[in-house]
Amino acid sequence: MTVSKTWLVPRLVTVGLASAMLTLAGCGGSGGSTGGAPNANNDGVNPGNDFSSESLPGDLEPRPGPDILYAAPANAPQLQNTGVWRAPPILVSGASAYRSGEFLYQDYLYDDHGANGVLVDPGDPRLGDNTFSMPGGTYTYPSGPAYANNAADLVEFRVKPLADATAFRVTLNTLLDPDKVAFTLALGESDSPRAMPHGANAQVPAALFLTVHGNQAELLDAQSGESVLPGPSVSLDTLRRQYTVRVPHAVFNPGRASVPMALGVGLWDTANDQYLVPQPTASATRPGGAGTLPAPPAFFNVAFRFEEPLPDVTNLAATAATPAWWRDQAQAQALSAGDLSGFVVDVDFARLADEIDDDMTGQPQGVPESGVINRIFASRFELEQGVVYPSGCGGADACEGSLRGQLRPYALYLPAKPRPENGYGLTLLLHSLGGNYNQYSGSRNQSQLGERGAGHIVITPSGLGPDGWYVEYAGAETFEVWADVARHYRLNPKRTVVTGYSMGGYGTFRFATRYPDLFARAQTTVGPPGIGAWVPPGEPSGGARSNSADQLEGLRNIPILMWVMVADELVPYVGTVEQANRIDALGYRYAFDSFTPGEHLTLAINDQYAPVADFLGDAEVDRDPPHVSFTRNPAMDFPGVGMVGDHAYWLDAIQVRDAGVGRGTVDVFSHGFGVGDAPINDTERGGGVLSGGTIPGIAFTSQSRSWGQAEAISPANRLDIIATNIAAFTVNPSRARVDCNADLNVTTDGPLTVTLAGCGRSENFAAGG
Repeated sequence: MTVSKTWLVPRLVTVGLASAMLTLAGCGGSGGSTGGAPNANNDGVNPGNDFSSESLPGDLEPRPGPDILYAAPANAPQLQNTGVWRAPPILVSGASAYRSGEFLYQDYLYDDHGANGVLVDPGDPRLGDNTFSMPGGTYTYPSGPAYANNAADLVEFRVKPLADATAFRVTLNTLLDPDKVAFTLALGESDSPRAMPHGANAQVPAALFLTVHGNQAELLDAQSGESVLPGPSVSLDTLRRQYTVRVPHAVFNPGRASVPMALGVGLWDTANDQYLVPQPTASATRPGGAGTLPAPPAFFNVAFRFEEPLPDVTNLAATAATPAWWRDQAQAQALSAGDLSGFVVDVDFARLADEIDDDMTGQPQGVPESGVINRIFASRFELEQGVVYPSGCGGADACEGSLRGQLRPYALYLPAKPRPENGYGLTLLLHSLGGNYNQYSGSRNQSQLGERGAGHIVITPSGLGPDGWYVEYAGAETFEVWADVARHYRLNPKRTVVTGYSMGGYGTFRFATRYPDLFARAQTTVGPPGIGAWVPPGEPSGGARSNSADQLEGLRNIPILMWVMVADELVPYVGTVEQANRIDALGYRYAFDSFTPGEHLTLAINDQYAPVADFLGDAEVDRDPPHVSFTRNPAMDFPGVGMVGDHAYWLDAIQVRDAGVGRGTVDVFSHGFGVGDAPINDTERGGGVLSGGTIPGIAFTSQSRSWGQAEAISPANRLDIIATNIAAFTVNPSRARVDCNADLNVTTDGPLTVTLAGCGRSENFAAGG
């Protein structure tokens, strides 16, 4: 059957444009260069430049933090353009744009969960501790390796008019066997929804249905179901996981009209030439999770979802019934009803023909100028395609995570305040065990921290899944996300803090003690000192190597606030008390607030973090303090992913002498600053009530220390050094305010070599000095 364009185009004319666009300069062109549509708002969003030289403290020697923070951006194949495609990707989920004569839509990552069948698949590999990461849909993939728990995950959709055809491009997150994946694109409109072909069990208004599976494509008349000829052609790029489909103008020529479109992605049954429809329980070859649905739709992922709800952390019962942690709630509900009518976008071919770049800033579906943004970046690491459940994480030795693909999602909160002159502050807000990157999206834990003071960008990485504990790859990803934000937003690197809930609190302890010169302040909420539960004098359940309590010396120049629950059923109170007492014994600045009554999730449900925001404020990192203390713990190093903690402030290349002992501590005071240590005030005790949250008031007791005003001393070219189980370290003399002839006053428990960088001077010391 041939459909004339004179019939088709008038039926495709609509009244407006329903697409939306959120902008993020990303990798465009075959080389993955940075680029994007212009941004006239001066809101700090990168329109194509790289802010990282201003946003990261990389001009210091040694550079603060791990090497991965300063690594060059990766170039993921899925973000590359070949052939007719030119526009840079948006890399903001739930967004669309007109760029360089192309229409683009960017979907959410790892949101391919299908409909909500009410009853879950009893064999669902995700079942477990997923309090803050439950999917909205219940679909599960076949267990066969080609599906990788992610085969129908849409990354991006594009449209481009050509001289003789209309080109469409679909990019998937995972593509191991193209014959097992299919998608259907609805084109045009109709008076009522029409059944989508090949047993999809879904409907949408349409004039035409374009279905692609493997390297085959067909175009059907949506009313009659007959083939429309000449048919489309498809080109498959398995490296880039991209399908490019061309539909000849002879059968589809929009001209300058606006064309409604809808898109669903599912799995293909090659034997029966139709979609694979989920059943209650997945098998090696069939998907599961259909639950009680009488006719479960075949689609795992649907495009053009511009208003996916945010999760509600304050009502976990409601959130459990209709989860939104993966921003797939509206998708799950629509698929449960079998109707995609709510996910139709109008593509304006006049804008495409005129090559108008339009971010639609200020429109409801346009570029966000503040608030929650789900962003995508390309990691340097892809161990394999897809998702692995369970991840095998939970110990100190290694963690590859559940989310194995190179493209990674993260949440970012952009404050409504104007960008500060020197750039936004940055707050790392690390998610909990059982959580994902959207754990705080829509919560005051995110917004109150973002809107505090001068304005701070708040980021939550994926952690590669719910249980990474910020170890190895899961830890490296935090700094990859940080670097990605630094490239696209102007940051003030001095205003950086770290915080987190539960497992995120552990990540806070871990990062702040290992990379202290990155952070101005730290805060934990019900955070355990080590991986798992810790009941002193034993070791944490995740292993002795994970215990941050043995490396708290690094917090000398980082004030820390700790919120804990006395009756916490997951994080033993005795362990958190021991953590606070060790900090107190060091004479450092801290506050330890113990809340009661309540349990592990009480403070999350209460959702009141104003005191935390006040504590973090606009604090700035003291990058060159006169007194540096640091515990070197090689057991937490992962050099293969650029995560080594062997330097702090103006101390570098710190080496442990006896690996059997594990840790070593170095303490260096420089007289060159002309200021002594601040006097340590007595430990204070008190209490109060946390109000303003969903719970009327939660009482707490408080234990804290503060410092007085440091007094001036006579400057001297001298370093006082105390080393325990340290074989060697290097001093940057200019940052330590001394010169190459500095007097080294050393106390050590064994052989020690001290090197002054750039001086050609290394001194060896025996035990005692």
